[in-house]
Amino acid sequence: MLHRSFVFGCMLSMLGLRAVAQDQGSGGLVNVLAVDSTITLDIRYATANNFTHTVLYPAPIAKLRRVAAESLSAVQHDVRAQGMCLKIYDAYRPLSIQRKLWAIVPDENFVANPQKGSRHNRGAAVDLTLVDSLGVELEMPTGYDSFSERAGQEFMDLPPVQLRNRQLLKAAMMRHGFLPIRSEWWHFDFQSAEQFGVLDEPLE
Repeated sequence: MLHRSFVFGCMLSMLGLRAVAQDQGSGGLVNVLAVDSTITLDIRYATANNFTHTVLYPAPIAKLRRVAAESLSAVQHDVRAQGMCLKIYDAYRPLSIQRKLWAIVPDENFVANPQKGSRHNRGAAVDLTLVDSLGVELEMPTGYDSFSERAGQEFMDLPPVQLRNRQLLKAAMMRHGFLPIRSEWWHFDFQSAEQFGVLDEPLE
């Protein structure tokens, strides 16, 4: 006969695994501003001010997996101590929207193939920049969603101020578990992003 404490322990383990599976599957998204209301939003896909020139999101909302949102709040605390703030362009993106972007730019250097699923679709990626204490964007190599070599993290033929600002953002994000990608200075994936499932929950 199995000891009661062993059986109870197994039941708790199973419940814990089930909770993890639920968080990694269809749930676990939180509103970033509910975690840190000091972060600024400029959700471009909720406007026509994006490379598609089309409004794709019903509302300017930034959502992430809770662990990623809490880490982003730590980044915000870090940069605020330096007189700056974060401004988010995009965060969680429903898979249905990913398909629309892919139809316009079917190039995996800039848009993730929806058959694989983007880290944005997993709620584990964020597009963002830095602003000063007055809310003015710091000078970066390009604007958001620039499909050019100049937007790459390794492009170095830039004015010193742009190199410095890009490095400030990159260093702050990496200190708190976010990893850059080569082609876009504004895009960062939360560590182990692939642990989360692809979602198509509407932005509401």
